[in-house]
Amino acid sequence: MAFSDADRIAAAQAYIDSLSSHRAAEVPLHPDCKRIEIGIKTGRNADHLRRSLERGPQFKLIEATTAPQYSIDGDNVRARFDVLTKPRLAGWRVCSHVDETFVVPADDSSESPRIHHINAKLVPFVRR
Repeated sequence: MAFSDADRIAAAQAYIDSLSSHRAAEVPLHPDCKRIEIGIKTGRNADHLRRSLERGPQFKLIEATTAPQYSIDGDNVRARFDVLTKPRLAGWRVCSHVDETFVVPADDSSESPRIHHINAKLVPFVRR
């Protein structure tokens, strides 16, 4: 089945929304989806990613995300956004600029678009 760019962006947005909601049941992940963050595998498959998003301490620190800027190149849906964390020290918190590429094929055998791979690049920054 062929999917529109809007449908593929919606799949990526579901993942980004789960970063702060910590509800990942509806994130459309291919069962074999892998996630690489700054060169390190941080997600082995869809079940592992969902557990991490819902209960992982690295994600529980996330309070919010900014509205992503999307671009599409072939099967890649690229999202650039910021992650804002909960912990504060003297009013400051460590956040991150995120450049995340989701492989969401335009043609897939499923009924809706699924994320097959995620590659994340992070650049930390401090914010008041």
